[in-house]
Amino acid sequence: MHSRPMTVLRASALLLLFTACASTPSAPSTPPQLQEQFVLAKGVRVRRLAPGVWMHITEAGGDWAGVTANGLLVEDGDASILVDTGWTPEHSKALLTWARDTLHHPVRAALVTHFHVDRTGGIPTLDAEGIPVHGREDTALRAGKQGNPVPQQRLGDAQDFGPLSVFFPGAGHSPDNIVVMHRASGVLYGGCFIKDASAKGLGNLEDADVSAWPGSIQREREHFPNPRIIVPGHEQPGGTKLLDHTEALLKKASH
Repeated sequence: MHSRPMTVLRASALLLLFTACASTPSAPSTPPQLQEQFVLAKGVRVRRLAPGVWMHITEAGGDWAGVTANGLLVEDGDASILVDTGWTPEHSKALLTWARDTLHHPVRAALVTHFHVDRTGGIPTLDAEGIPVHGREDTALRAGKQGNPVPQQRLGDAQDFGPLSVFFPGAGHSPDNIVVMHRASGVLYGGCFIKDASAKGLGNLEDADVSAWPGSIQREREHFPNPRIIVPGHEQPGGTKLLDHTEALLKKASH
C-alpha cells in the first residue's frame, strides 16, 4: 500500500536532481594560452611549445601536396611575431585571424628564414594587411629571382628582433638560411637548416651547399649553445640530437 507514494517521491527526487544539474553553470573554457593545439583551418594548425611560443604547421597542395612545413608564432607584449608564413596566403590569413581573434595577440611583424615558398608563400596576405615582413637582403634577391613573394624589410646577420635573436650561421639548406632563438624559453627555430629525427636524407638540395653546411652548424652551436627545444623546418621538434642527426646525414651525403 506504500508503493505509489514511494514511487512519487523517487520521481520527485530525480526531477530535482536533473533540474539542479541542468542549471549548474558549465566550467569556463581553458584560455588559449594554456591549450596545447588548435586546428585553425584545413591544412593549418598551431601547437603550444612554451609559454608565448607556438609552432604553426601548414600543409602544401599542388606539386608539394601533403608536405607540412613548420614556423613559429611568438607572443610579444600585447602583439605577436610570425616566423615564416606558411605555403600560401590562405595559410597566413588563418594564422593572422587566430592570433588576433582567439589569442588576442595580433601579428605586428613577420620574418622569413629563407627564400623558398614554404617560408615566403604567405607574404602577400601580410603585405595586404600592412604587416612588415623582414628577411635578409640575400633572401629578398633570391625570392625575387625565383618568383616567390619578397620580404620588403631587411634583417641583419645577427640581431635581436623583439624577444627573438636572429642569426645567419652560413650556407646550408640554402645560401641564405637563418636560425631564430626565443631567448626566454630556449626554443630554437632551425627551419630547413636542421632536419627532424625521422629524416632519412637532407631533403631538397636544389639550393643547398652541402660542403659548407657542417661548418655552419658548428657556428650555430657556438652562437646558441643551450637550446631546450629545436624546431626543424618540417616534422617534429626535438632536442640537440637533431643537430647531431643533421651532421650524420651530411657525413653520409659526403661519402
